[in-house]
Amino acid sequence: MQLEAMYQEVILDHYRNPHNKGLREPYEGEAHHVNPTCGDEVTLRVHLDGAGQDATVADVSYDAMGCSISQASASVMTELIIGKPVKEAMAIGDEFLALMQSRGEGEPNEDVLEDAVAFTGVSKYPARIKCALLAWMAWKDATARALGEAS
Repeated sequence: MQLEAMYQEVILDHYRNPHNKGLREPYEGEAHHVNPTCGDEVTLRVHLDGAGQDATVADVSYDAMGCSISQASASVMTELIIGKPVKEAMAIGDEFLALMQSRGEGEPNEDVLEDAVAFTGVSKYPARIKCALLAWMAWKDATARALGEAS
């Protein structure tokens, strides 16, 4: 199977069977983001275990509506960061952001990004990049709020 087709399968699978969808408690941080260009929306909650830089991402839950890319990206992201120290989860987010800014020229680090490498093709389409990044930006905001409340 061609790589692009395989990547499309991963995105469609996460879109059809989203992981960690549905807002849950407890949580320390919540963020609501909207992509004005297409109307995609996400409300995302973060539950941390511990405080500050030593905190671990205990849970990420979300409710979202929008295109398959934004929905699948939220699902893939939760799979990647739940259970990781905040610092490591932020580094994964930075790696994904770099991939999205690569205009399709980037060599994604599969060890870090796992299923998120499926979004490599999205980086060629500037209008779709915001879709893929929507949940990641909401997660960063919600985590910043959670850390602010925890300290």
